[in-house]
Amino acid sequence: MDLSLERIALAAVPVILAITLHEASHGYVAKLFGDRTAEMLGRVTLNPLKHIDPVGTLLVPGLLLLMSKAIGGGFVFGWAKPVPVNFANLRNPKRDMLWVAAAGPASNFAMALAWVALAVAVRQGDAGSGDALSFMARVGVQINLVLMALNLLPIPPLDGGRIAVSLLPGRAAYALSRVEPYGFFIILALLATGYLETLMRPFLLASQVLINAIVGAFTG
Repeated sequence: MDLSLERIALAAVPVILAITLHEASHGYVAKLFGDRTAEMLGRVTLNPLKHIDPVGTLLVPGLLLLMSKAIGGGFVFGWAKPVPVNFANLRNPKRDMLWVAAAGPASNFAMALAWVALAVAVRQGDAGSGDALSFMARVGVQINLVLMALNLLPIPPLDGGRIAVSLLPGRAAYALSRVEPYGFFIILALLATGYLETLMRPFLLASQVLINAIVGAFTG
């Protein structure tokens, strides 16, 4: 793994975009459905400083990156400051929760598709900055698909957990929502035991198949 300053700087662009747009999407969709909490707190913005968590966005991914280099592989993940959403302000809280939660992973999928389009354009062109753009595009696809897959796991407070709570009937939804205070520790346990990647794999494979189909439809 090349950890040169140039590579780190190039990778920072798609990583920051992935985190920023993911969080801003939650706040924007919450506003559309009646909750302006995130907007009033300045979180419906593309300013990454509003979304970066010093521990989850910088410290933990950095340490995991160094560890993965030392052992020759591994899984790197992190998190941003959650966008505050007052679900009671939504017009139909249980139903609208689904769309607010799904906005983040959907934005990551859209960004992955955009980075794939850039990679295709670079391959077909002859730009002097092609190597740098190709590297950024690869990182952009990878980070967005990983963030999407991680957040789609049905573990509150991840987006997939909130989507599941929205879709499940009342009693089952309530039971799942009570897992939320322990969700972070569940994720850490899955990471430590190696099961996190296993659970994410179906989402990653499905998204790659869908992206290949979309790209094939436009380039074939």
